[in-house]
Amino acid sequence: MCRNIRTLFNFEPPATQAEIRDASLQFVRKLSGYNIPSKANEAAFNQAVEEISASAAALLSALVTHADPKNRAEETARARAKNAIRFAPRP
Repeated sequence: MCRNIRTLFNFEPPATQAEIRDASLQFVRKLSGYNIPSKANEAAFNQAVEEISASAAALLSALVTHADPKNRAEETARARAKNAIRFAPRP
């Protein structure tokens, strides 16, 4: 799994199209093994990103939950605190 792909569902405010596209780009990069595709593969790479973005947007709009939406700022602060502990210098 790509570490840079983050959960996009059930946040307030909802995921933007840019966030969905960024996650799709990371997914296609992982699948293809290319960070930047060659000219020969560029069209297929870009088409895959667009198709996955559309599928991801459709999925996010179709999902339902009874849980309250998560607050982005709180989740970011929680992740930073966790990482500060995880990556703290060791004596």
